[in-house]
Amino acid sequence: MASPCWRRRALAAACLGSVLLLLGAALRALRPAFESNAVGTSWLGGKRRSPLQTLYNLDQGPRSALAEVHRQRRELLHRACSRHTRRQRLLRPEDLRHVLVDDARGLLYCYVPKVACTNWKRVLLALNGRGSGDPPSRARRQDAPGRLPSLADFSPAEVNRRLRTYLAFLFVREPFERLASAYRNKLQRPWGAAFQRRFGTDIVRRLRPHPSPDALARGHDVRFAEFLAYLLDPRTRRDGPLNEHWERAHALCHPCRLRYDVVGKFETLAEDAAFVLGLAGAPGLHFPEPPPGARAAARDRAERLFRDISPFYQRRLFGLYKMDFLLFNYSVPSYLRLR
Repeated sequence: MASPCWRRRALAAACLGSVLLLLGAALRALRPAFESNAVGTSWLGGKRRSPLQTLYNLDQGPRSALAEVHRQRRELLHRACSRHTRRQRLLRPEDLRHVLVDDARGLLYCYVPKVACTNWKRVLLALNGRGSGDPPSRARRQDAPGRLPSLADFSPAEVNRRLRTYLAFLFVREPFERLASAYRNKLQRPWGAAFQRRFGTDIVRRLRPHPSPDALARGHDVRFAEFLAYLLDPRTRRDGPLNEHWERAHALCHPCRLRYDVVGKFETLAEDAAFVLGLAGAPGLHFPEPPPGARAAARDRAERLFRDISPFYQRRLFGLYKMDFLLFNYSVPSYLRLR
């Protein structure tokens, strides 16, 4: 059994680490996001400016229309955080595992599943010379090769240094379209068999009266209403955080505790990705885009799925995802019946 002295030291070390993480986030939030000229002169031995310094320079002079859009998104996010969040707990290392680190380019990318995150991982690996071929040429569902480190892999001091000097960005998506996409890809499609066995069987067992043996074994035929009931079931939250594919974006990326310099959106993916790549010094790299008509099809699919959901469950589900709507300035979908 550990001695009381050892336990006190372990507790003190854990508390110190948490305080350092919070301090780093606070420093980033309180100062201008791109203020340090030293970043630009020291980056890669002064050979080029850091992405953060490049963004700072854009912000100081006459802004392009796209730069102004991103400035406004930063401001909207900051105001929404001030308005809608209360006192928050200290950051823990596991809160940072979705923030990927590109030390070569000075980038922090918080990935949100179902928002082009696999392509972003491929692009970041390609920027580091760790990918093979042009990202668009790879198979659509192929996992990104290799691994990018996350902020959770570093010590508190190293985390704070990167938070102060790297450009941090994330990409988000209209919450219910993202949810419908996750349901379709993970619980309906044949390639989601692993998710169906892991989550679908639990949903069927918990929520379906008199399930068939086949459904109990495979979990392959989960209905959308059952999936939503599972998300709203208090037992699901007691089991731990939601799976990353349907967890709220703010719960993955903590945008009110970590400052993000660029908030990209799935709805304007091509323009926003080009903006980030330009800041990263790779304006010629083409980011893979969804096929023509894919976004309209996604909107229609979400509308069809939610059409059969009762207003009572629509209201409850909106309550669960409300913070993503507020923080990232998404309007309530017209097909919802919240009153």
